[in-house]
This record gives sequence, C-alpha cells and structure tokens, in this order.
Amino acid sequence: MSFNLGKQGFGLMNLTWRPKVTPDEQAFAVIKKAIDLGATFLNSGEFYGVDPPEANLLLLNRFFTKYPELASKTVLSVKGAMDNKTLAPKGTPEGIRESVDNILKALGGTKKLDLFECARVDKTVPIETTMATLGELIKEGKVGGISLSEVGPETIRRAAAAHKIEAVEVEFSLWSLEARELGVLQTCGELGIPVVAYSPLGRGFLTGSVKSRADIPAGDMRLIMERFSEENFPINLKLVDELHKIAAEKGVAPSHLALAWIKKNEQYIPGLKIVPIPGGTTVAQVEENFAAYPELTDAEYERLETVLKTFEVKGGRYFARAASHLWG
Repeated sequence: MSFNLGKQGFGLMNLTWRPKVTPDEQAFAVIKKAIDLGATFLNSGEFYGVDPPEANLLLLNRFFTKYPELASKTVLSVKGAMDNKTLAPKGTPEGIRESVDNILKALGGTKKLDLFECARVDKTVPIETTMATLGELIKEGKVGGISLSEVGPETIRRAAAAHKIEAVEVEFSLWSLEARELGVLQTCGELGIPVVAYSPLGRGFLTGSVKSRADIPAGDMRLIMERFSEENFPINLKLVDELHKIAAEKGVAPSHLALAWIKKNEQYIPGLKIVPIPGGTTVAQVEENFAAYPELTDAEYERLETVLKTFEVKGGRYFARAASHLWG
C-alpha cells in the first residue's frame, strides 16, 4: 500500500496539547479547512493532551464521526509508544502493542491508523525488534504502515532494511537545521523515504506572532524550552528580524518564506521529498499557511543560507530530559 502525503500536511498537536484546549466547533472548522485546502496528511499523537493524554485522538474521533466521508481522503499518522509522564520511549513489543491498541480504542473505528511511529527510539530495544513487531501489526490489520520519528541516519538505514518505511518525521525549519547537518534528509532522499517536517514555523517564533515570552500563555511547553528562555529569546529575535526583512522585500508573509525555504531543499538534495506540517488553531492561520506562495529563486535561497551560516540559534530545541531522546 502506498500513502499520499501530499505537498503539505497539517499538524494537530496545538489543538489539544496546550493550556486551553480548542473547542470542538473551532477545531472542526480548522481541520476541515486544512483538508479542503489540500492537507491529505494529518499528524497526531497518543499523548497530545493532558487530561486525558489521548485528547487529540478523541478529538479526531468526534471529527470523523461528524465528517465520515473525510476519513478515506486523509492519511493519519500517530506517534505513540512513549510514557506520558517520564517521556521515556516504550519500544518493546509489549509497549508498542499497548500503544497501538490504545490509539485504536481512542479513534473508535472512525478512522484507520494509517501510519504508526514510535515517538522516540527506545535505545534498549534493537530497531529490528521494533520493526518486526510493527510488521506483525500490519499483517493483523491494526496498522497501515510504519513511520519513524526523531531518528538518525544509521537507524533509518537499519529500519528500512528490516521493513518498508513510509515516512521519517523530524523537526526542520530555518532555526532547526540538524536534520540536514546530520545527514537525515540526505539519507531519506537516497532511500526514497518522504520527510515530514514538524514545527516548520519554529512553533510560531519565525512568523513573528511571538515577540516576547509575555506572548506565550502560562503552562505552554515553550516556556520550558531553552530557545524561549529570558536569556535566549531576544538573541533569537535577531534571526526573525532578518527573515522578516527578506520576506518584506519579496512581498510574502514570513510564514511563506519559511515554508518555501523548506521546499527549496528538495532541489539541492537528490531524491528528497519533504512535507511540512504547520499547525494552527484558527481558520485564518490555516488559510495563511496553505495559501499559494512563490518558490524561492536560487539567489534568494543562497541569501537565506548566508544568514543561517552567520547566525547561531541560542538554546536547544527541547529541555534536557526530552533532548536525551533525540536522533535515536
């Protein structure tokens, strides 16, 4: 089975994994607008909520109950197999099966689990064991295909040798270049595996919608991320200012510049297909993120690359406990 991820997908996390959960009426309108504008790929997580952790999946259950005709028109990828409290991966066969069953229960039969991905690699379990378990679940009809999340090149190669991999999800944006620097994008291009780029707009930072820590609501996870600290925030704003200047000169929104840069990488890395998945909690945000935007010229791309080479982003992508599980 092949899965059509489209040119750009939609990340669902912010609808539920935040201090104030988006009301159903608003969330439904947002998801439907994204699908109407071409988002055939939806990205969710077993733990994208607080009370309960499965809030995102339960939202999808209600959405597809109301719009059952949209279930077959979308590819749903869900991250799981991770302890909600400790953030420790649960990559054992038992942990994966428990996670998949929990996801299917939350979806309630309203939507197939098209792609399942372990949110992080369990370093205590060989990736071949994880692939074998997921292969069994595919044969059992519980899972459609396998995706990987936050993995390094060696793990991608080992996983792909054990089973077909439908996608690799990593953070990639103008202020998160590690996937390219570590060779993840290049490896996926070589193996013909699509890359799903999450947080392509830097969790709102690159768009200019977050100009200070005061703009971030209490309880928001960004407040404990190093890049958004009191010390690093004003330094990183200098990158945003430069990007906004270039966007203004081109006559596009900063979000469009950021997304166009991501897509432009396809032309420089052989075989690469990259699918950004910006999120949003309002229809207006979705309309902006999915509006048609011009491709970057080679000269514009090189100008942005020069900016990135001369600016060092301050602070890691995650806090220490979460960072220990990156690039598994």
